[in-house]
Amino acid sequence: MDEITAKAARAAQKDLVRFVRSVVSHAPVRIELGEAAGTIRLKGGMPSRTVVQATVAQAVSLGLVIRDGDIVRATPQALPFLRRALVSPDEAFQEQHREIETATVAVDGVRQAVRLNQLESPLGAAARLKEKSGQPFLPPQAITAGERLHADFTRANLQPRLTMAYEPRLSTKTRGGAGGAADLSDSAMSARFRVGKAMEAIGPELCGVALDVCCFQKGLEIVERERQWPARSAKLMLRTALMALARHYAPPPPAATRKNHAWGADGYRPEAGDIVL
Repeated sequence: MDEITAKAARAAQKDLVRFVRSVVSHAPVRIELGEAAGTIRLKGGMPSRTVVQATVAQAVSLGLVIRDGDIVRATPQALPFLRRALVSPDEAFQEQHREIETATVAVDGVRQAVRLNQLESPLGAAARLKEKSGQPFLPPQAITAGERLHADFTRANLQPRLTMAYEPRLSTKTRGGAGGAADLSDSAMSARFRVGKAMEAIGPELCGVALDVCCFQKGLEIVERERQWPARSAKLMLRTALMALARHYAPPPPAATRKNHAWGADGYRPEAGDIVL
């Protein structure tokens, strides 16, 4: 009985995926009652096909499609659902956050087709850069430092607001409105302090590229274009900035102080300038 139930569930899931895929690919889709009881016929920019009413109802209840009379449209949740459904369970969560495109790049003088994730962070893309020797262009400590800077930047609420704020304005707020220091939590204030100290450690000449790539998620080519830098120079500036940042987060141990000793036999008297410890 359990095996029969499992097969029915898999069949229903397969029908759901096929229906949502049709709506996404051929939106908007017009529906009408099918010839058989409990079925619905899909029409639009595709060959006519029939699905059961339960599949349409399930898609609506899951928020994957919106039904407006005899018109069905996909919601923003439809694409992540399809990405999860069309890959193995181990990669389902990762796949819904990917936007894979095929591109052609030159590798050792030979052009090859590669798959690129358009939603990957610029720092993640920079982490894959290689030296001519095959060694990573960015050392692991540099990547760790960049990720830590991004985490502090996000925790400090320094990302620019892209949507309208709907919080009510209260008369007890300090002058300056929302976003002022009085509105920040202790953790956000601490994060802002850490970001400021990190920028001081990197220096004014290099902190801009670290902010652009790690915090504002700008690609290296965009940084070069905006700053009018030569091609392939941003990665060099980024590596220098992140290595300085890594030393700020994990300072190297102080070098042992060299000690000068003056040795003498019995009755030896030190002269001026000798150091005796």
